[in-house]
Amino acid sequence: MTIPKRYEKEMRVNFKIGEMAVYPAHGVGIVQAIESKSFSCGKKESFYVLRILDTGITIMIPMGNAQQVGLRCVMDQTAVRSVYKILREREVELEPKPWNRRYRQYMEKLKSGSPFEIAEVLRNLLLLKAEKALSFGERKMLDAARSLLVKEISIAKSVPEEAVEADLRRFLNL
Repeated sequence: MTIPKRYEKEMRVNFKIGEMAVYPAHGVGIVQAIESKSFSCGKKESFYVLRILDTGITIMIPMGNAQQVGLRCVMDQTAVRSVYKILREREVELEPKPWNRRYRQYMEKLKSGSPFEIAEVLRNLLLLKAEKALSFGERKMLDAARSLLVKEISIAKSVPEEAVEADLRRFLNL
């Protein structure tokens, strides 16, 4: 799935202290500070100090590399509707692949940080789970995809995570 044009414009990389941002594969965080560091070679660089909400870990992201690492805004309502549309799709062709190849492909989608690709991973793993048992790695990936989406959607919609979980159960027949 391609990123909707409106969403593409939202992928700015200049954040202010206190704003929410999404860091790929880690999820939503809050910009706690913007710090400058000087290095022994005389180079000075500014960093976003991002505290990930789910885990509490703190990540320093060079401001000059924010776009390359995929730091982005929390999705908007239009993007949430697109994610829900992806999750509702059932006529999806799942190629029969060995679990390890499927795992690598899905891991790349999770690392992309795109909520649309994460939604595809969640949907595909749930469809696969209905057919057969998932490997341990696939079960962990399923949980990670669900957690990433639930946290971001709850922030985007300003609703509790439990309400998003209820929405997902309703669409996905869980």
